[in-house]
Amino acid sequence: MVIVTTDRISAFDVILPTQIKNKGRVLNALSNFWFDFTNEIVKNHMISSNVLDMPKEFQKDEFKGRAILVKKLKMIPYEVIVRGYMFGSMYEAYKKGEPFLGHSFDKKYEQAEKLAEPIVTPSTKAAEGHDINVTLEYMKNDLGEELGEKIKNAALCVYKKCYDHAAKNGIIIADTKFEFGLDEDGNLVLADEVLTPDSSRFWDASSYKVGTSPASYDKQFIRDWLKQNNLAGDPNIKSIPDEIVQKTSELYLECVKKITGKDLEF
Repeated sequence: MVIVTTDRISAFDVILPTQIKNKGRVLNALSNFWFDFTNEIVKNHMISSNVLDMPKEFQKDEFKGRAILVKKLKMIPYEVIVRGYMFGSMYEAYKKGEPFLGHSFDKKYEQAEKLAEPIVTPSTKAAEGHDINVTLEYMKNDLGEELGEKIKNAALCVYKKCYDHAAKNGIIIADTKFEFGLDEDGNLVLADEVLTPDSSRFWDASSYKVGTSPASYDKQFIRDWLKQNNLAGDPNIKSIPDEIVQKTSELYLECVKKITGKDLEF
């Protein structure tokens, strides 16, 4: 199967009308880097990123850097979210003194504070509408204890290894989501995209401060603009201003350079 990553961007479950230049190539380059970086932990679906290895219709310049040839899998119908910091919906539940998807916290936390240990909180892959957050136990009951435990362990191991690499290069991976599938022999395989600004919350380590909403390399910049202009979730939005598009594109490019150590070639 060939996967092509476009420059489209979504926020608050709306695909925005304005594309982010080179975003697809950034996401593709990051995923490919992480697939190679983590292949000793868990197998992945990657076969080739060379368009010459793909069917003829993909052997064009427009697909270079944004298409990958992958092994088709039986996909597991869950997103596996690893959270390393007290933030977002977890922080909202924590402030109310409520457990979060089966997790309770003994110590006191501030917003954006690092957790004592990362946690795994799956969500179901909904065919329509929103994905639904569930507990780890729910996923294990559905998939079986053995497979559920394998998925949890693989997600945590990949997160921790990649977290350490990113931290050395000035980026904090606050949380991320993984998707897995099974090959024809029933082996667990990492699939979809991995640790990109679209599937993760990346913070700038140089300005990170507990108790704040840290500066971000992910979609948060464009989300914030939408919220400030009362456009969050509005399906009728007409366009995104040029300066917001340019700034978002620059953040994506800076992110890929920090993590891979290379400028993206076009």
